[in-house]
Amino acid sequence: MTKKADFNAEEWSTVAEGPLLAGLRVITAHRGGTIRESLAMGQVYKQARERHGESELLDELVSSPPALDQERVRAAGDVAKAVTERLGEAVGILKEKASPEEVDAYRNFVMDVAEAAAKAHKEGGFIGIGGKQVSESEQAALDEIEATLGT
Repeated sequence: MTKKADFNAEEWSTVAEGPLLAGLRVITAHRGGTIRESLAMGQVYKQARERHGESELLDELVSSPPALDQERVRAAGDVAKAVTERLGEAVGILKEKASPEEVDAYRNFVMDVAEAAAKAHKEGGFIGIGGKQVSESEQAALDEIEATLGT
């Protein structure tokens, strides 16, 4: 089992930011619903904490409040590009240090966070009636994240 202690500080920061960056990518893909999307992401973290013991790596990942280096994202200028680069780095680090099962668990968790953000706010419709659960731009962001993760 891979633990936080198996990573240096920079590596762990990259891995820990991955799920948040995926959620941020979805949030920035389409306007509206930012609060609901953020709350939905938080619920995924909460549910992962409740499933404690399935993956030691994920247990350590969700045990502390998620944090994001906003300066790094701003410095990149393009959120989509920053997310793609950082998620790619995170998966690369995990492939070197973690088991294939742990890498898959991480990928699934990242996608769970991104999908929760995408489904938190209906797009279109009138007063919540009709509309789409996931907008086209959010779906494109999900597809991009999935491709980056290699799932």
